[in-house]
Amino acid sequence: MAAAESVPAAVLVTGGLIGGYATARVTGVRPLGGAVLAAAGAAAAHSWWHRGGPATTAALGGLYVLGFGLSHPLAKRIGAWPSVLAVTAVNAAANAVLVDRPGR
Repeated sequence: MAAAESVPAAVLVTGGLIGGYATARVTGVRPLGGAVLAAAGAAAAHSWWHRGGPATTAALGGLYVLGFGLSHPLAKRIGAWPSVLAVTAVNAAANAVLVDRPGR
């Protein structure tokens, strides 16, 4: 996972949330999208643990799962892509502040 440590966690969660949704949508195979979501989440969790410790890992992991879960009901109100982009923006911002900023 050394290569994942050089990638900002915000990029990993963005890839997981947007990439997971896009994969599921394009292929029509939801579990494949879930695999993308899970793989990116695992790589991000590695970064969270090493850059922020267990509390940060729990918080950002919860936010990642919550974002995925909330994107579904939010999509009924604002549409699928806007929903995915909104939860991704929140996750990316939290990662940028908590683990990706210089000096972390």
